Amino acid sequence: MQQPEATPTAVAERGGTNGASIHNIGYRNYEGARLGRGYVQRSLFAQSLRGAYGLGRSARSKALPMVLFGVMVVPVLIVVAVAVATNAKDLPMKYTDYALYTGPLIGLYLAGMAPQSVSRDLRFHTVPLYFSRPLERVDYVLAKYAAMASALFIFTATPLVVLYAGGLLAKLGFATQTKGLALGLVSVAVLSVLYAGIGLVIAALTPRRGFGVAAIIAVLTIPYFAVTTVQWIAWEQGAASAVSWLGLASPGTLMSGLQTKFLNGTSEFPGELVPSHAAGICYLLVTLALALGAYAVLMRRYRKAGL
Repeated sequence: MQQPEATPTAVAERGGTNGASIHNIGYRNYEGARLGRGYVQRSLFAQSLRGAYGLGRSARSKALPMVLFGVMVVPVLIVVAVAVATNAKDLPMKYTDYALYTGPLIGLYLAGMAPQSVSRDLRFHTVPLYFSRPLERVDYVLAKYAAMASALFIFTATPLVVLYAGGLLAKLGFATQTKGLALGLVSVAVLSVLYAGIGLVIAALTPRRGFGVAAIIAVLTIPYFAVTTVQWIAWEQGAASAVSWLGLASPGTLMSGLQTKFLNGTSEFPGELVPSHAAGICYLLVTLALALGAYAVLMRRYRKAGL
């Protein structure tokens, strides 16, 4: 076994042909394999995804994500049981509607998990992994973004898979159920990428975890209720054409309008209004701009933090 180093301070030893360095933390030299950037990304991604459900951490850390995950799945189990027991001719909800019905739960999960994913790293400038080469900023941001989006996708897609299994057990049409599930999975995939970007940006800009939780909840809920209220006022005033354009102003109404227009979802807008073709294109562009903008802001934030 390698004897401990005499010096108590951390030093960096240059090695290899590509400028990579092995960091000596002061008590043991590293003599193992030096893997590539892809392995670094996968390791950070896996560690962050496990952390989003408290895996590998204390029981207290598992409580919130597991309770919220259970609350997401239980209503679907009840719906499936009723559909099978009554030989229902159709499921009582569309696959694309479930994420909108459970929007507050998704917001709570994001508010709880996004700050724990990035705030500790930013505050203490450390991660709970030991790398055999320097961590690139782009690798860190991509791994964290992908992990948060994947955690949200698991959180929102699992109930849809359970609903699909129930539909098949109830002997509903295979083609209809498969098409509905495919549209639902696309819907929650877009929602996961969008919400993960928003949550990580807010958490990265507010390193204090408590402030980050409150800020994420505020950003997801206050604009949603404000936009919905203004939409109803516009509808009552006869300005129906403005309703779909107002939906661009909050993440919740943005997802509602997007899936109503392109994914056969049920409209939550006044009068069950469906956005026009022009408005639908704007919904797509705004969603894409928010996801790319979140990535750019995260890169800028970590460059400023010295990563």
